[in-house]
Amino acid sequence: MLSLIIALAGAIGLDWLGDPPNRYHPVAWLGRAIGFFIPRLKSGSKAAELFNGILFAVLLVSLVGIAVHLAATASFYLAGMVALIVFSAVLLKITIAVRGMENHANAILACLEKGDLPGARQSLSMIVRRRTDDLDQQHILSATIECVSESTVDGITGPIFYYSLLGPGGAFAYRTINTLDSMVGYKEDYYRNIGWMSAKLDTAANYVPARITAFLMVVSAKILGADWKNSLQMLQRDHNKTFSPNAGYPMATMAGALRIRLEKIGHYRLGDEQEPASLEKCRTAISIMKLTTALFCITFSAPVMSFLYLAGWWRFLFGIP
Repeated sequence: MLSLIIALAGAIGLDWLGDPPNRYHPVAWLGRAIGFFIPRLKSGSKAAELFNGILFAVLLVSLVGIAVHLAATASFYLAGMVALIVFSAVLLKITIAVRGMENHANAILACLEKGDLPGARQSLSMIVRRRTDDLDQQHILSATIECVSESTVDGITGPIFYYSLLGPGGAFAYRTINTLDSMVGYKEDYYRNIGWMSAKLDTAANYVPARITAFLMVVSAKILGADWKNSLQMLQRDHNKTFSPNAGYPMATMAGALRIRLEKIGHYRLGDEQEPASLEKCRTAISIMKLTTALFCITFSAPVMSFLYLAGWWRFLFGIP
């Protein structure tokens, strides 16, 4: 359906306007709702907590995805194709964060340019799970580039992938999975059982997008003059060194393209330290993220959505006679 491709382009355009404050952001509302239920999933029994976590994750993802899809369908039937385009563009924009990731990274770089390590650590703590209060500049840059790399999947190509297959409902279902994982998908005792299903859903949802994205990062590195051959080599060598079966793909690829080592102390090292991490390397990572986004839309999303249109999928999904 051409309207959904137009909405995809519109969402990317809207993203450059930035995100609304959290109090107006639907993903923030979703996070608060999940936070409300987290203590209520606990019971002290492993079996009961596993059941609660599975039921909660499946129901929440299903209900959010179906609700958004029904709202998109209603917008079409009540106000026509233009309404569907606007609705889909706005909903998809809510699930992606190209500009948001760039702004976070630039805030860290601005602190480093001024020699403000405490400020850089504080800004970094807003986008990573690890402790940042004792990181030196090299590890701050490493963590920033890791986040840009992983967020290319989690915050951009992942939701676009599911939008391309299922429309705005698919994108929002994916964002729900990602939000669940970020809030309860931990190995700590408190979350281990209630977050088990959320972590598994996130792993499954990112499996294909992570691998497509890593390949397109290699292409982006070639176009931008980074070391694409090394990026391919590091992708093949280091993709399985992270705890996550998916995160290593974009991060190892980025490490190779920039000819640097990405390290989370005590957990993993990706790439070789052929050159030191630098502010310029981080800016190149942001450029690779942006170009990968464009390539994903052009080489994957548009063709897949067009094929599904010819196959009658979108007419079936939206109940169009």
